[in-house]
Amino acid sequence: MAPRSRLSERVRAAGRGGRRLLEKLGRDQAHSELRDYTATVRVLPIALAAIPIGLLCACGAFVLLRLIALFTNLFFYSHWSFAASSPAGHHLGWLVILVPIVGGLIVGLMARYGSDQIRGHGIPEAIESILMNGSRVAPRLAILKPVSAAIAIGSGGPFGAEGPIIMTGGALGSLIAQFFHLSSAERKTLLVAGAAGGMAATFASPISAVLLGVEVLLFEWKPRSLIPVALASATAAAARWYLLGPGPLFPAVPHPFTYSPRIMLACVLAGLLAGLLATLVTNSLYRVEDVFAHLPIHWMWWPAIGAAVVGIGGWFFPEALGVGYDHIATLIQGQGTIRLIVGILVVKWLIWAASLGSGTSGGVLAPVLMLGGALGGAEALWFPDAGVGFWPLVSMGAMLGATLRAPLACIVFTFEVTRDGGALLPLLIATSVAYCITVLTLPRSILTEKISRRGYHLSCEYAIDPLEILFVREVMRTSVVTLPADMTLDALARMVKTEHRRSQRLLPVVDAAGCLAGVLTRNDVRHALEQHANDSLTVPLAKIARTTPLEAHPDEPLRIVVNRMADTGITRFPVVENDGSRKFLGMVALSDLLKARAHQLDEEYHRERVLSI
Repeated sequence: MAPRSRLSERVRAAGRGGRRLLEKLGRDQAHSELRDYTATVRVLPIALAAIPIGLLCACGAFVLLRLIALFTNLFFYSHWSFAASSPAGHHLGWLVILVPIVGGLIVGLMARYGSDQIRGHGIPEAIESILMNGSRVAPRLAILKPVSAAIAIGSGGPFGAEGPIIMTGGALGSLIAQFFHLSSAERKTLLVAGAAGGMAATFASPISAVLLGVEVLLFEWKPRSLIPVALASATAAAARWYLLGPGPLFPAVPHPFTYSPRIMLACVLAGLLAGLLATLVTNSLYRVEDVFAHLPIHWMWWPAIGAAVVGIGGWFFPEALGVGYDHIATLIQGQGTIRLIVGILVVKWLIWAASLGSGTSGGVLAPVLMLGGALGGAEALWFPDAGVGFWPLVSMGAMLGATLRAPLACIVFTFEVTRDGGALLPLLIATSVAYCITVLTLPRSILTEKISRRGYHLSCEYAIDPLEILFVREVMRTSVVTLPADMTLDALARMVKTEHRRSQRLLPVVDAAGCLAGVLTRNDVRHALEQHANDSLTVPLAKIARTTPLEAHPDEPLRIVVNRMADTGITRFPVVENDGSRKFLGMVALSDLLKARAHQLDEEYHRERVLSI
């Protein structure tokens, strides 16, 4: 609440520009026509800007994937080629241990002398840019992030390209937005549009890219942001057809829709195991980060140390090196061997945690998909037979949903990269169970834990704000002191002295018909007494009252009122009818708005039995 000594000045300032401010806040529209959404015509230019951003991000994804192929060929086969290749087929022998170390040294140097924001898997950095930096991303990040990721992955890093391309696409969207006169919210929309476009182009998954943007990056579900993000994602996916091919990325053997009780129960168990594995994977990554944080050397050298673990693991199990999309496809097609399953669950997990925990540049989606697919491959040995590659597919989606804490996006993502509609129901069951496990066992996800370690808190729950659904009439006070417009200043002064215990600070002045004529504060009264010391017996209050106060109306949502308070600094308004009569009804203050929160808490925690036998 505003300090008492400043309230009069704020009322006076609001009086001078009150009508203009009401127009700025959209009071008339909010009062006369309450709408389901707050979108305005500003969504149109933002949506138009998102389309070229989606196209640009598709090109960025194409360049990143080609750079990964180039560096893979340079590091492991010593020839210049942009053709996709796997580091698993190298013939370097024990010298393979040195290859990731070289890549780690390069990434460490780029992070120290270029930008330390290239460290990590990209999505937490995008979240931090949105929440803490006004959706502003440094232009050099659009170049350094994909190049560093390509070097890290091309030298054997066990990562996917999705995290870096999400950050790169976000950087491109933010960079374009910074050239125009936009608000922070509009820059956020274009940043997420770029991130979604990058993911849609990389995985041929436009719908899940939009859902991931909503669940992980946007922190809202509004047309003003959803429409541009959807257009950018669709544009990027369409451009991918010509740049990289149509997809799906991991074609699966179609499975028929099944409702067998045995299979459904096995899906519950698969979700339970995926949730537990996701918990262990998340904890292991940040335990490794804690170990590196205590090393007595500069963080620039950490990626090289983590890369040494990668090299050793790759020497024993070459399939753990690189992106590993081909091994995910092998698991989905039901061709995973025991050696491949065990190698992924042990070696891939170990080197991924060691490398990403060291602060190098890489992603989380592909390694998590591989771990989930390997878990499903192991489950297929014991669970009921439901078709070729069924359990790797289900466990892959459940593992991803539990790790990222974005279940809807991950269910749709698994469908889009496999095009297996028959697995949707099992995916829903397994992913929901896995999501439940990590929500109960982990305070934060693999994406938000890093945000928390930087001193910020992020809530990932979405709910209707009680200020949106409660109205002024439900919380306003009707038992308030009002002053007759014909009362003299001297009479008011005597009343203030005799009723000094009253805490009401804003005094409405009403005429004989009960209509608001203006407002006064106690400071206004004191100043008026000083100015009219000789004629206070004859000066009516209507003459000294502020006649253009900021008002509230009974059918306004509390959101409109709290926005008005935040913009003006005034914490109490008179409530009047909006039918032109300006009939005074009561007062609403900041303390009254807390009733909305109390109402929400009552719904959340008050338990009662409605029906009884």
